[in-house]
Amino acid sequence: MFQVKICGVKTAADAIAAAEAGADAVGLNFYARSSRYVEPAAAAEICRVLGDRVCKVGVFVNSSAADVADIARAAGLDLIQLHGDEPPAVLRGLEPWPVMKAFRVGPEGLAPVRTWFDEAMHLGLMPQRVLLDAFQPGEYGGTGRTADWSAASAYARNPALPPLVLAGGLTADNVAAAIEQVRPVAVDTAGGVESSPGVKDHGRMREFIAAAKAAFSRISAG
Repeated sequence: MFQVKICGVKTAADAIAAAEAGADAVGLNFYARSSRYVEPAAAAEICRVLGDRVCKVGVFVNSSAADVADIARAAGLDLIQLHGDEPPAVLRGLEPWPVMKAFRVGPEGLAPVRTWFDEAMHLGLMPQRVLLDAFQPGEYGGTGRTADWSAASAYARNPALPPLVLAGGLTADNVAAAIEQVRPVAVDTAGGVESSPGVKDHGRMREFIAAAKAAFSRISAG
């Protein structure tokens, strides 16, 4: 699906720069309280400009399935990322879009993730991927804090669970070490490639993507 995702993109210029630098996915944030929020009409234009070059991911926080589906349809999204406290039952209302469910790993570790999956399996529902992010009370991602790599490694070693996307405080300086320790199928960054919240630094994007792709290549070769 993708290996490197640049999230929180707000302009077509930044989206194109991410694609040209080698990103496989671009994230568009529809959480109104986020500094990286993008209006649905602007997101639709970004998706139109990108075409099929990358996976276009919509990031939602505690929105209804109907609202998510409406935006996904209008914007032309390829993947839905649920980054709030959504229960597994929400997935049923989002078909046929593939879903990536995000979890913020805090003091309880992976216990809430296991509880969520127990309910999901009981309902016969499963996301295509899981994203693990850093936990900060009252925040839904984009904090710049580093995720719990030990917990993420434990998750990644369980073949019964959906593939792992690692987020949380990733930059060009630490993404290779994160990939080598955790072994996710993909990585995701927003603040790690910005000059200010919501403003992407094209040079940092190139450095991050190059470092991540090189690390994935080394693991694949090994």
